[in-house]
Amino acid sequence: MKKQDIILIGGGGHCRSCIDVIETENKYHIFGIVDEEGKLHNEVLGYKVIACDKDLPDLVGKHENFLITIGSMKDLSKRTERFKLLKKLGARFPVVISPLAHIAKNVFINEGTIVMHKALVNSNASVGKNCIINTSALIEHDSTVGEHSHISTGSIVNGTCHIGNRVFAGSNSVVVDNVDICDDVIIGSGSVVRKSIGSAGIYAGNPALKVNYDSSKIKK
Repeated sequence: MKKQDIILIGGGGHCRSCIDVIETENKYHIFGIVDEEGKLHNEVLGYKVIACDKDLPDLVGKHENFLITIGSMKDLSKRTERFKLLKKLGARFPVVISPLAHIAKNVFINEGTIVMHKALVNSNASVGKNCIINTSALIEHDSTVGEHSHISTGSIVNGTCHIGNRVFAGSNSVVVDNVDICDDVIIGSGSVVRKSIGSAGIYAGNPALKVNYDSSKIKK
């Protein structure tokens, strides 16, 4: 079967990791990458930067499949904005799942999400649109992850948790069972969230406590 083309939005480090997952899954042919205008014609692991943001309407008119490959550490707004813009233009966002990940049979994963190598999404969990379930992350049974969120490398979301929209869970962080996290929360690497979080902001430590919040950096 002929592989469908896919265009990647963002050409940084996360893009390189996504390329490896896409190549390993072997369902899509990477047609090219969209990045900043000054990076036009550069290559990322052998794939050319073919366009910048101003070219998106034309690209959507000619191509069907897109994936947001902009990484996110403290600001998920760029991923969110590009996804919403492309959806308005009519783009299609497939789900990309590494064959080295394990997804239970009754899991729901929404459009534009990538599940990376060695990740595990367990029974009856669900993951929203445009998320990153990064390398070796674990989403346990009956938990939900909202839209545009990033569960980073080695992070654990235990059973029956609800993770909101635009949540970043840093590497090796742990969310204990039956915890709810509201929208627009950043959890520091190695932190342990023992109680539900109902206020947007940055949380770190064990137990995770609010350490800083700059509302100007949260764009909905």
